[in-house]
Amino acid sequence: MSGARPNPTERAALARAGAMAAPHGPLVSPNPAVGCVLLADGNVVGEGVTQPPPGPHAEVVALAAAGSAAQGATAVVTLEPCAHHGRTPPCTDALIAAGVARVVIAHPDPHAIAAGGARRLADAGIEVVGPLPDDDPFRGAVAGALEGFLCAVRRARPHVTLKLARTADGHVTNPTGARWVTGGAARRAVHRWRAAVDGVLVGVGTVLADDPRLDVRDVATDHQPRPVVLDATLRTPPTARVVRPGTVLVAAPAAGDPSRQRHRAERLAEQGVEVRRVAAGPTGRGVDLPAALGALAELGMVSLLAEPGPTLAGALLDAELVDRLVLHVAVGLGDGPLDGALAPPPGAPWRTERSGGAGADAVVHLLPPTGAA
Repeated sequence: MSGARPNPTERAALARAGAMAAPHGPLVSPNPAVGCVLLADGNVVGEGVTQPPPGPHAEVVALAAAGSAAQGATAVVTLEPCAHHGRTPPCTDALIAAGVARVVIAHPDPHAIAAGGARRLADAGIEVVGPLPDDDPFRGAVAGALEGFLCAVRRARPHVTLKLARTADGHVTNPTGARWVTGGAARRAVHRWRAAVDGVLVGVGTVLADDPRLDVRDVATDHQPRPVVLDATLRTPPTARVVRPGTVLVAAPAAGDPSRQRHRAERLAEQGVEVRRVAAGPTGRGVDLPAALGALAELGMVSLLAEPGPTLAGALLDAELVDRLVLHVAVGLGDGPLDGALAPPPGAPWRTERSGGAGADAVVHLLPPTGAA
């Protein structure tokens, strides 16, 4: 592999590849959404993004678009081309067979099986530029776009974004008695987030109290996330709005009256609900949270938006299973200091990713210290 760096044209192609791939994340999950641009004499001759499984990866799509123009071209890819046989043949083999002369890679593939593509390309006589250094902004942008995939590979669980809504004085209910704490703009923002993840997570208490649908509404999308309910004893009523094909209920081992538990599971399964059983929580109540997230990863889920009540939210934070904390604060409700309402939970050493607003509500995105979650 060469010590060269991408030239300005290749950096522009990296930006193009990343922008193309970004909207495809939930559509191709659990695969990473990768973008590839082929350049010949500085001109784009082919481009592509990863297709939903078992479809081709970005490199193969771009090569097909380029045809014979791929001979001697430069392939610019957001993620290191895979070097193993999975659902599809190795992308490295396709690039070698097409006769590309140079491959520019933004981010390395951390997968123990799929990695090694850069070395394989170099061994075939292709000039390989990258992966880019950790502090390169293009590598950082790709890492952000692939946060679910990277978390699933490195931690064997989905990436978890926890959304909390509160009033200006820190309460989680609207003092007027209205169902919502935040306004319409903030709720639409949540629906856009739902459209970008594999699943929406709540506890059974939220299902019993609010009967949520946990779907995407009022946002144009080709993707609906899977509702996920942590429900240790299968208390979710078969009539709940969340009960539909694709929903996942994570339960503890059957206890008390196993036949009753089995009957509940069968009634839910008849409506398309998938029941996954994991170990009970450490006190014997609820479900073991790391085991629950591991079970969801086994189902191919790499990203979750958690919208639970205070108890489950606190448990996720205490277990250090939150990768992003999003606070929505209804500025006009309550009379407490706004700085306090926007502060993360006590003792949590979070850092601000960004802050802003949604309509009349304040919004802050917080990240844990590097490597903490």
